[in-house]
Amino acid sequence: MAKAPRNGPYICGIDAALDVVSGKWKGLILWELDAHGVRRFAQLRRGLPGVSEKMLTQHLREMEEDGLVHREVYAEVPPRVEYSLTEHGRTLNQALGPLGSWGTERMRREGSGQADVAEAAAHGQAV
Repeated sequence: MAKAPRNGPYICGIDAALDVVSGKWKGLILWELDAHGVRRFAQLRRGLPGVSEKMLTQHLREMEEDGLVHREVYAEVPPRVEYSLTEHGRTLNQALGPLGSWGTERMRREGSGQADVAEAAAHGQAV
């Protein structure tokens, strides 16, 4: 079943922003691409332990449609596909910075630990 296009009407700016970053993995995809620049699909999967191939593909397609992610396909055998943030994606990632700071403060206040991404990946766990 096709999803309805995300184009409002929105109640406020936060509503419009959350519409674009909804889902567990989109913020983490933004973070991964911002931290590493250009990533291939397999690199993204390794950097986001616990994400399924189907979910990563779905989120990347939506983010490409929303103008956040650029998908570059190289005419090689085997085919090579690379993902990177667009300028629009970089500005969204910057806008999410204060939210990340809020979350870090919450983890500190609640005594929550931060997941070790490398260890989680080694054990096939979600972060």
